[in-house]
Amino acid sequence: MPETILRRFLREKEAAQLLDEFSKKLKVDAKGLIDTKKPNLEVAETQTFKIFYINGKPLIANVKGFLLPALLYEKALDSMPKITVNMGAVSHICNGADVLAPGIVKIEKGFNKDDLVVVVDERHQKPLAIALTLTDSETARNLTRGKVAKNVHYVGDALWNQLKKT
Repeated sequence: MPETILRRFLREKEAAQLLDEFSKKLKVDAKGLIDTKKPNLEVAETQTFKIFYINGKPLIANVKGFLLPALLYEKALDSMPKITVNMGAVSHICNGADVLAPGIVKIEKGFNKDDLVVVVDERHQKPLAIALTLTDSETARNLTRGKVAKNVHYVGDALWNQLKKT
């Protein structure tokens, strides 16, 4: 498990840049997803990723250059496009597998290539992963085989384990 190397508060300018970048990546108003007008933002850096804490909660992460919401950030996940997978795909996705067309049951909200989506299971609608799309939603709906999205953060990965510790 990666250990925290550095944890510090972000300056106001850094926090504003982070929220702007996050808003552009998710195509939402990040400030609208935060409960307070002037949130306290901290960053914890490890060797493999950065975790950004908003008011003490680990909500945003930077993994290999991808700025993404943590699987615990329900408000952000609710605003994202969603791919629902069948129960047979759940164990594979929770082990880091990419999202394949045969496992997809439903696609909610449109997305373009290189957008972030949340992957949920069909029975409980629980978030399993954050994935980077390899195609747009219309093409994905018509695919019968092949990869639709690359898994970048999933339940059980190193980031998830670090988030659960804090």
